[in-house]
Amino acid sequence: MVSSHLRGAGVGLALLLCGCTVGPDYKLPKSAIINAPDAQGAFAAGGQIAKSANPPGNWWHLYDSQTLDKLVPLALQRNTNIRVAQADLERTYALIRATRDGQSLDAGIDGGVVYAQDSAQAVLQDTPAPQQGEYNSGISVSYDLDLFGGIRRAVEAATDNSEAAAAARDLVRVNVAAETTRAYAEICDDGNEIDALQELIALQQRRVAYVDLLSAHGRAVAFDTDEQQERLSILQSQLAPLQAARLNAAYRLSTLLGQPPAAYNPAWLACHRPLRLVQPIPVGNGASLLRRRPDVREAERELAASTADIGVQTAALYPDIRLGASIGSTGATASAFSAATNRFAVGPMISWNLNQGATRARIDAAKAETKARLAAFDGTVLKALLETQSDLNAYGAQLDKLNDLKATRDATGKVAADLTAMHAGGRIDALTALAAQQKQAAAQLAVTKADTDVTESQINVFLALGGGWNTAMP
Repeated sequence: MVSSHLRGAGVGLALLLCGCTVGPDYKLPKSAIINAPDAQGAFAAGGQIAKSANPPGNWWHLYDSQTLDKLVPLALQRNTNIRVAQADLERTYALIRATRDGQSLDAGIDGGVVYAQDSAQAVLQDTPAPQQGEYNSGISVSYDLDLFGGIRRAVEAATDNSEAAAAARDLVRVNVAAETTRAYAEICDDGNEIDALQELIALQQRRVAYVDLLSAHGRAVAFDTDEQQERLSILQSQLAPLQAARLNAAYRLSTLLGQPPAAYNPAWLACHRPLRLVQPIPVGNGASLLRRRPDVREAERELAASTADIGVQTAALYPDIRLGASIGSTGATASAFSAATNRFAVGPMISWNLNQGATRARIDAAKAETKARLAAFDGTVLKALLETQSDLNAYGAQLDKLNDLKATRDATGKVAADLTAMHAGGRIDALTALAAQQKQAAAQLAVTKADTDVTESQINVFLALGGGWNTAMP
């Protein structure tokens, strides 16, 4: 019977020394929306605007613009927001090391020498103690056994948080790539609109000149001249805002590259043609999107970290046991390091807070936080799917609008060509031919505005798809 008890005690001691890790092990809940079949399937998009292949990391190459291909990598290297996110990530790595070191061997050394007179009454004596030199020196070491895994869970949480910080850095990269592309695209689109508007202004100036000539010969009234001049002024008033918007886009692009606005490259303003995709947008499906989107990965890692924190708080219910040892010497300097002053100690140190109400409250708080993180994760997944599907839908609508406007422009162009030929043959007057040319120019201006909207929609789709984070770090 005695040997049986001893064996049981030995087994219990062995289990105690081996330790355990309290709290739940993280596993993505089956109920998470990311696991739903509807979240995994293909997106609703026409074959002319999208294809099922996954988008490349360097998606801006699909525009086949050498200038853009140089600008985006520079932004990913120099952008200040990326630098901040990278520094935050490095801070989390340092916190992991600090947490992991909590289980390593702690060692300390102390020492000091004073000239003092100890209080006789402190040791219940009436005879004054002598004045003398006193010293203390020693070395102490301790090791936390972490029997219940509190430190291990803390390291797990810190690691999960660092992975969330890495995803947050990647999310910044995605946005910087998209905003750099957007700024350069705006420069090109505004240049395209400016050219179309200037063509329309030139035609209206010709019309004003014709009407002035007619008025000078008594074939037009002052009202006609004023009306045509008013139309010219309205067109000219649209030019300055477009030029300012183009310059502001250059300023914005410069700051995205991590330099002052005034350091923009004037050569950027030479672009007067909208960016064109060389192929339909590769969109993949819901499953690949949710693996790719950095904000989804960040939310999932935050869920994992909050789960690990339950274990950190649960470990506080149990005793904290450390193995410690110290050696030193304390006493009068005259007897320094003698048998009478030398000391040592070795043994376990146990701390255990028996009032566990607050600890259990913190466990409940950690569980509630995990529920919140799961809800936030589900919300991030839904947001990713909604943004992608909505942006694809808007892109398709913008393409349809552009195609309709191009058809209108082509039709007005044919009419203008016919009437111009008739004017050259003397069959119609100049103002009739000019009116047709103005109608064609106005249709072309509408096409340029639609081109701008299409490019904006394309960039929104690429941003929703989460491309750009997995390109090589500079």
